[in-house]
Amino acid sequence: TGSSSGRYPYQTGFGNHFSTEAVPGTLPVAQNSPQRCGKGLYAEQLSGTAFTVPRKSNQRSWLYRILPSVAHGHFEPLLEPNLETSFAQYPPDPNQHRWAPIPVPSSPTDFVDGLLVMAGAGDPAVKMGVTILQYSANKSMSNRSMYDSDGDLLIVPEKGALHIQTELGHLEVPPGHIAVVPRGIHFSVSADPSVLDDGQIFLRGYVLEIMGGHFTLPDLGPIGSNGLANPRDFEYPVAAYSEGPFDWQIVNKFQGR
Repeated sequence: TGSSSGRYPYQTGFGNHFSTEAVPGTLPVAQNSPQRCGKGLYAEQLSGTAFTVPRKSNQRSWLYRILPSVAHGHFEPLLEPNLETSFAQYPPDPNQHRWAPIPVPSSPTDFVDGLLVMAGAGDPAVKMGVTILQYSANKSMSNRSMYDSDGDLLIVPEKGALHIQTELGHLEVPPGHIAVVPRGIHFSVSADPSVLDDGQIFLRGYVLEIMGGHFTLPDLGPIGSNGLANPRDFEYPVAAYSEGPFDWQIVNKFQGR
């Protein structure tokens, strides 16, 4: 089933299997990877689990791309001292901590540059652990995208609505909503201006990164079959694409850096 709760249409149902195409007639029929894809596209499978897991646990997406995902330049280290998430190298701290809300950035700062690690545990090298981050930004990610090779991201806006462009489509995420970006999915965050008195764009919120497995819905137990959020409350994007070519910077969070 479909829905449209904002500027973008969606498909609904947590964990469902979806098929969507931006141009009618693009998806192959009765196969995933034909020798020649329609419209001159490239077929790629994005695996979210090992192919050996039981069918009920298998997670994967077939994407049909204008360019293959390997069509990028050489990666170089990006200095982001606030985004270190290899916690095994640090001694544990049993003290209590608290902090004030992150202020408006004093210089142009997008979502990636505005990420700040607040707490965490574990090690992305062994795919086990969790990271709690905050973000504070005053500009959109212009021709820039990010993907997290270490884990899934749960994004919780506090101030300012987010427009998230992903490889699978567009999401509108205002405060009061959450967004999940699975491991390995490229995304770019743009601002739906939340204007302050001085006219600045201001985006602030929280991010939870899990380095093992994927987010799932909790069991209900004694609260009954209709408690908490229902699977139908979760929305998935429909296929979309951008006209190119574009010169993009791709940021890959890999092994805690």
